[in-house]
Amino acid sequence: MLPDILAPNLDVIFCGTAAGNRSAQLGHYYAGRGNSFWKTLATVGLTPRLLAPEEDRLLLQFRIGLTDLAKSASGMDRDIPESAFIPERLAQIVSEYAPRAVAFNGKKAAKLALAQRGSIPLGRHQHSSFPNASVWILPSTSGAARGYFNLRTWADFAAFLNS
Repeated sequence: MLPDILAPNLDVIFCGTAAGNRSAQLGHYYAGRGNSFWKTLATVGLTPRLLAPEEDRLLLQFRIGLTDLAKSASGMDRDIPESAFIPERLAQIVSEYAPRAVAFNGKKAAKLALAQRGSIPLGRHQHSSFPNASVWILPSTSGAARGYFNLRTWADFAAFLNS
């Protein structure tokens, strides 16, 4: 759906489940009207200003990359078939591009990528799939998850990257 935005030796690769319908339609990450991804990046200081979804490729200047687990489907997570998620692809990307951290935008992406069942806490994790990168699970910025969002874990992550 959306091409990856990647380069070697990034500080972080953010990974979501799949592009939302609006993002797929416009061809830019996190373009849904209710998605707070861009505002969150600016608020916690990962970007020097609020970027628009159309500026998603500028993230490479800030050593930030983007990808999704599903590249052949878009929409709400509940509407995407499990077969569309390819966690092995993420492991290959992390191995090839060697980011300092992998940050999941939401628990569902993390659970799929890490083959985790049951509850999974927010924050920093160690995982054998990514032995050379810190793994962070962040609250989803999706408008559909607004009731569960908190900025604290995002701020902790930004502090980690800036240390």
